[in-house]
Amino acid sequence: MRMTDPPGRVPQRSHARSNRAHILEAARQALRDNPDATLDSIAQAAGVVRRTLYGHFPGRQELIAALAQEAGQSLKQAFTAARAPGADPVEAMARMVLAAWAVGDQYRMLISLGHRHLDEETMRAALAPAREEATSILRRGQGEGVFDDRVPAPVLALGLEALMLALAEEQANSTWTDPTGEAATTTFLIAAGVPSQIAALHVRAILDESVERRREH
Repeated sequence: MRMTDPPGRVPQRSHARSNRAHILEAARQALRDNPDATLDSIAQAAGVVRRTLYGHFPGRQELIAALAQEAGQSLKQAFTAARAPGADPVEAMARMVLAAWAVGDQYRMLISLGHRHLDEETMRAALAPAREEATSILRRGQGEGVFDDRVPAPVLALGLEALMLALAEEQANSTWTDPTGEAATTTFLIAAGVPSQIAALHVRAILDESVERRREH
């Protein structure tokens, strides 16, 4: 016989999920504005009592790890939405990097916080969707001769990942900004071996397409 939840259990679970989502949303915003924001201030911003926050996240490390996991899931969803049937490798890579940049804008505080609070395995897991997507596109593009093939695709993906993390961290810590990701994505493609003019044209075309789509809706 299958066990069933007692009366009231489902609403309680739904309320708990809602509280968790509110806490994570508040943490994203608070830590983005101030990486040293306290858990108490995050609980207040989320509209929950301190005990509720600690019930979901016993400490700062657990909260930041949950944000890293959420970032990984957001990357997967963004890549799925960004794919264009029939896109050549350069276009596919540009779409992927622009999508990653948009997601990263919401989670860029994890770069510095991750070094302080998370182990390498947790950080690698959060970045795995981007690394896997990039490796797949790079491998296809190397086969077609549009990306540099002097190093294997997985190794090149790691190097390009480091470049993007450095650019994202610099945007978070300096006056340099790249709100659409145009400069970062163009730089990424050039580093992958795409001629600069071709890289710039691909990125610009995708951004213009995005603007036009928003106008239509």
